Amino acid sequence: MLQLSSIERRELRARAHGLNPVVSIAENGLTDAVLREIDICLKAHELIKIRVYGDSRDDREAYLAQICEQLDAAAVQHIGKLLVVYRPGPVDATAAVHGAKTAKNRRSGPRRTKRSFQG
Repeated sequence: MLQLSSIERRELRARAHGLNPVVSIAENGLTDAVLREIDICLKAHELIKIRVYGDSRDDREAYLAQICEQLDAAAVQHIGKLLVVYRPGPVDATAAVHGAKTAKNRRSGPRRTKRSFQG
């Protein structure tokens, strides 16, 4: 299970505020298919919200613990029937090197246009 510092957790909660739930856990509970879908969403987005349709708080806490344990993720927040889960994506060393090179070459200011002189 991934551990987060309180500062990281606070920043992730702020990032998750505007997100919509991408996975729902319904009456069948946390099935293998739901876990696979959560894994796919974590690979794509890193930070996701999960809606749990059930009235038992104990069930929701158990789902959150099981998700984090099985998918090597971190629990960011459990508020009401929403669970917020984070798992950092894989770091590709070649992409990081190429990304740094292209970032240096990019212009940060507005594009200049050629001026025509009348004389």
